[in-house]
Amino acid sequence: MPSITRYVLGQLVTATIFVTLALTFAIWLTQSLRLIDYIVNRGLPASTFLTFVGLLLPSFLGVVLPVACFVAALFVYHKLAMDSEMVVMRAAGLSQMQLARPAIILGIVVTLGVYAISLYFLPASFRHFKDLQHEFRSDFSAILLQEGVFTAVTDEITVYVRERSSEGELRGILVHDNREPGKPVTMMAERGALVPSESGPRVVMENGNRQEVEPGTGRFSLLYFDRYTVELAEFGSARQSRWREPKERFLHELLIPSDDSLDQHYRLELLAEGHHRIVSPLYSLVFVVIGMAALLAGEFNRRGQARRILAAIACVAALEGVSLSLHDLAGRDPAAIPVMYITVVVSIGLSFFVLLRKPARRSQEPLSEAGAS
Repeated sequence: MPSITRYVLGQLVTATIFVTLALTFAIWLTQSLRLIDYIVNRGLPASTFLTFVGLLLPSFLGVVLPVACFVAALFVYHKLAMDSEMVVMRAAGLSQMQLARPAIILGIVVTLGVYAISLYFLPASFRHFKDLQHEFRSDFSAILLQEGVFTAVTDEITVYVRERSSEGELRGILVHDNREPGKPVTMMAERGALVPSESGPRVVMENGNRQEVEPGTGRFSLLYFDRYTVELAEFGSARQSRWREPKERFLHELLIPSDDSLDQHYRLELLAEGHHRIVSPLYSLVFVVIGMAALLAGEFNRRGQARRILAAIACVAALEGVSLSLHDLAGRDPAAIPVMYITVVVSIGLSFFVLLRKPARRSQEPLSEAGAS
């Protein structure tokens, strides 16, 4: 690799790492705030919280890396131009392609990295994340750990626990059961415990009472008990079934949906996500070539390159919007899937055409005539 290419590539890699860390941290922070509820209200340990946040990292990197690569290319090449290093390189006889080579190498490496994230790390980490999230949300004992809070376990059952001992005993229990329409039942007990069973979790209460108001007559009945059990079989069955979202699936699961009724119902969304996984990493290279076409094509302007930089940013923003729109449209209309590939091919083709096109030389006749006179 020529020394100039190594020199520019080193600056590009440094800038890309810095921009990636900055953008990832910003997005990571905003997404982490959504998980604070698990620590504040549900007693999630800090180690588990960090696991949750870490599993979201591949989904951030898949979006951040192409943008970071583009921003780094604009920054480094603009700096080279303003420091007159680009003028020296051109004077040394380097062609447009030779000048753009470090950025294109970076774009190819980032594209391969985003493919690895998109095809393996994203579905693997997001699947683990959703499994942990579902397990935690479905963990009835974790819900009951919210001491002093009325918690709607399901649409029909509300639970309140005043205190939970270190041995797992529940004290000051209130359960409001509205599973029978028009016949709500309220149960209160001094203590109790959560007991798992094959049909689902159940709450065993001791030394309490069962209160009920008969519909129509309004008659209040009160039953004292030494031991009472509330079955939560519906909660257990809801916990076991979960349909995997498109982001949780690997490529073959997206392109070849199973015969499951939900898979067939969401077949277009699965296909759209699968083709998006194939196309989206290519935008890393497309964005870099757009930046090079904007900064290297045409004649050098000593007044700055603000217009070219803004034009490149506008093109990248437009492509990002088109990509997201096509992804959403492909989930409803399969005719949008070929357009996703056409957009990438046309974008990179036009960018290389502008980058490699020789600029028209200004006429030298006026200068020659001025010299002759």
